[in-house]
This record gives sequence, structure tokens and C-alpha cells, in this order.
Amino acid sequence: MPLTSGFDNDLYLARQTAAIAERVSRFQNKLYLEFGGKLLYDYHASRVLPGFDPNVKMRLLQKLKEDAEVILCIYAGDIERRKIRADFGITYDSDALKLIDDLGEWGITVSAVVISRYGEDQAAARAFKSRLERRGMAVYTHGVTKGYPTDVEAIVSEEGYGANPYIPTSKPVVVVTGPGPGSGKLATCLSQLYHDYKQGVASGYAKFETFPVWDLPLKHEVNVAYESATADLKDVNMIDHFHLEAYNAKTVNYNRDIEAFPVVKRIIEKITGRESFYKSPTDMGVNQVSHGITDDTAVREAARQEILRRYFRSACEYAMGGGEKDALQRVELLVHDVGAKPEDRCVVIPARAAAVRARERGKGNEGVFCGAAVELRDGRIITGCNSPLMHAASSLVLNAAKELAGIPDGMHLLPPNITESIGRLKSEILHDKKVSLDLDETLIALGISAISNPAADVALKKLKELKGCEVHITHIPTPGDEAGLRKLGVNLTSDPEFSTKSLFVT
Repeated sequence: MPLTSGFDNDLYLARQTAAIAERVSRFQNKLYLEFGGKLLYDYHASRVLPGFDPNVKMRLLQKLKEDAEVILCIYAGDIERRKIRADFGITYDSDALKLIDDLGEWGITVSAVVISRYGEDQAAARAFKSRLERRGMAVYTHGVTKGYPTDVEAIVSEEGYGANPYIPTSKPVVVVTGPGPGSGKLATCLSQLYHDYKQGVASGYAKFETFPVWDLPLKHEVNVAYESATADLKDVNMIDHFHLEAYNAKTVNYNRDIEAFPVVKRIIEKITGRESFYKSPTDMGVNQVSHGITDDTAVREAARQEILRRYFRSACEYAMGGGEKDALQRVELLVHDVGAKPEDRCVVIPARAAAVRARERGKGNEGVFCGAAVELRDGRIITGCNSPLMHAASSLVLNAAKELAGIPDGMHLLPPNITESIGRLKSEILHDKKVSLDLDETLIALGISAISNPAADVALKKLKELKGCEVHITHIPTPGDEAGLRKLGVNLTSDPEFSTKSLFVT
């Protein structure tokens, strides 16, 4: 059944704004706030916290914009290896450019970009730097910090943080963010802290990271979902033993922050010349997300579903050679820990049943029988299967659009002259051996058909109602299917099965 809302954004914003303001007041009106996770389009958070606005952090920044500016960090190695942001299918450097533009549209200024662990032999990173500078951006490069991570004397020296150029800022709150983990956010914050203290400015550092949620139980499904999302990074949620010892209170953090805390604390104390009031990594955080949760039952179920989605993604990544077996095994254990199984995802069994029906009825394409299913917002399940004419994803979306528009199942939305013309283009001009339409092609065909077909026009307008719906396919989708489903905004999973020996044809 569709998940109900379990999160109040306004309540969260009020608590979060107050927490940041209180933290700024502890320092000399200068706080470097490390923003973990996604600043914009935080779809993981919106999936595990139903009702969470994926852009609520931007709304927070808008409330603070008179007092806040942004430094954007990106790791040079991510640029070099063309690392991809999975939810958009774009590289991290493209994501950084997109973020700069998006922030501008929200009225937030990016003061500077830092390329971390930068080397002159990194051609792609050097080209990215030049591209930013041609856009008028202030770009700074940080090398590998001398002595990091254990030699505090070397780190807090002119050869360590002192070797990094100082980034001038003018606002009380400097948000330091970046695409993905390891982007250099912490090092940039501490480097700025070092330079400020050299100039007599007693600035401070804090961390704003949505997950894990420090004041939810360790095994709460929301925190387990975070572990499933970072299985490839080997992140593990733990009780913050520093916080337990200091305050006799159980809080949750993750292994990397807990392991790094003693060094980070010593670095801050070396920079400031006094004992830090941070007694634990939890102390460093300002996250108030738990105060926005209004329905714990709904949130737990949403998080369970996210864990299942992560399982299917990990299984497919492993099957395609892009993921490690231990990451998949970790997610499998997490699925077990929350008492779930893959078939608890409501669209899995209907998709598999659609594939079985296609085989029984002699449908499919060249011996491949692929099924797909979507859960509409009202809980109805719609299915589709592949054929010589179109992929299963294409059939599914057209069937769902018909259902939403009240169009009889037997009515064709794509006239034969359009599908035949596209088929000739693919076979005779593009020399494609397979002429069945993937979803990207089908959506274009539907748009053309809508010009002269009123039913197709009505169906086209209903596609926006698929955003946020759950979809499962029995085979790994082709690039055209995956791109089309991503554009529609559905939550997609698939079984880790290839549709043909050539991997990408359905």
C-alpha cells in the first residue's frame, strides 16, 4: 500500500535553524559548517522519511542566506575517474556545475570551489579548474595535507594546513559542501580554521549530516537504511562511545567519524590552543532531523523499503561487474536484520508474474520474457511485458498512462506509421539489430502521437503522476529504459538478470 507522510518539514526547519544559530553564537560569529549528504535533491532522505522535502536543506539555507555563503569541494580523483552520481546519471564534476547553477537559482552564492588532493598531472581536474575559472568562479586547489591523518604537529603547521591557500569569506556561516564522500570538506573547514586563528579570528567548526540520525536507536530502520546506502564505503553505524563516556547517553554515529574523532579533536585543540568543548563526534553535529518525524511507523516502513531497493541495486551492480561481493553480502545481512525479504517490495512478485504470463502466452522477444510492474499512488498495481514492438518498461508506462487516463486497454496510443518509421530508422539508417522501442524512444513517440491523437495527449499528461511510484523490472534495464524511468522520477529496482547475451537488449 502507498506510504503515508511521516515528516513535518516546517517543524524540522524551525529546530534546525535554531540549532545552527546557537552553534554560531558559541564562536566569534564565524562557523564553518560541513554539510554532509546531498544539499539538493536528497532523494534518499525523502524515501526513508516520507514527506521530507528533498530540497529542504536549500530552504534552510534560504532562511540563513543573509548570514551564509557556500564553499564547494570536489576531490580531484573523482573528476579523473569520471565518478557517476547514480540518481542523476551524471559525473561528479557535472554535478558540481549543476549545483552551482541550482544554488544561484535559489539565491545562494558559491564563494569558491576547492579541488582537493589536486596534482598537476591530473589532466581532467586541470581542465575542470579552467572551465570554472572561465565562468568567473574563484577556484582553489589543495594538495595532500602533510602528516595527515596522524601527525598533528605536521598537519597544524605552515607545511600542512598552512600550505593551502586561504579562502576569504564574509558571512558568519560558511557552508562547506561537495558531491559524494571524501570530497575534502573536513580538510577545507580545518584549513580555514587554521588560517583564521593565525589572523586572530576565533572561528569554529560543526557538522551537519542527516544520517545516521544520532538520537534514533542504533537499529532503527532509518539508520539501517543509511548503512545499506553506504555498504560500498563499508560504513557501519555504532554507539558513540565517546558520548556515552562523557554524558552517559547513547547516541549513534558511524565508524569513520568515531575513528577520526580523536585526531580531529587534537587538531582543533592544536589550532585553537585550548581544550575543545567537543567531547564526542556527536557533539560536533547540529542535526535535528528526528524532531521532524511525526509518524514513526510510516518512517520505519519507508526505510525498510529503501533497504530492499538498495539490495536490488547492489545485486545488479555486482552482476554488472561494478560492485563488490562483500558490499552485496552486507546489504543482504541488513535486509535480514530488519526482518524483510526481497519479495516484500510490492512490485516484485507482480513483475515476475508478468514475465511468466508472457512466456505462457508466447509473447516476449526472441526467447526473452521480461516483466515489469508499477504501484500507482492509490495502490493499484499495473504490469507490462516485452514484445517485438517494445521493451517491458515501455509497455508498462503506456499501460499505466492508460489506466490513469481511463483509456481502454485495447486502444493503441502509438499509431503503426510512427512505430514503423522509428523501426526503419533504427534498422535501415542506424543499423540496429533490435528495433523494439526502449522507453526513451517510446516517450518521444508518444509525444509525437499526442499531436493528432487526443487519447495519446491525455495519456501524456498523466505521466507526471508516476513520479515517486515504485517500479520493478525482471531484467537489468537498458540505458534507454533506465534514462526514461529516471526522467519520470520513479523508484526503480530490477532483478540482477541480463535479458540477452549482449547484456543490453530487451
